[in-house]
Amino acid sequence: MTLERTFHALADPTRRAIVEQLGSGPATVGSLAAPHPMSLPAITKHLRVLEAAGVVRRDRRGRTIVCTLEAAPLREAESWLADRRLFWSATLDRLERLLGADSPADRGHADTKEQDG
Repeated sequence: MTLERTFHALADPTRRAIVEQLGSGPATVGSLAAPHPMSLPAITKHLRVLEAAGVVRRDRRGRTIVCTLEAAPLREAESWLADRRLFWSATLDRLERLLGADSPADRGHADTKEQDG
């Protein structure tokens, strides 16, 4: 369920931008809101989604709320994507070998190798 929440949270471009901002270090809600053309309550809603996914932690420091990036869910998502990348890379490599074996150019190239060898 964590992976689904992480991908849901990252599906929105504003939330991805917030995650990128937090990649530089903790930030206040106000500083996270500054580059976005939306209200503070709208940014807060985005932060709640990120927080529910475990991607962001919000801490109250006096009257200020400071947000921090939580790397664990992002690492889990990256690991899942890396596994898919390995699978598809291997699958496409096999397909390329299969298609290459049937190519007339490859057969001619193989014949040349046999004559040279």
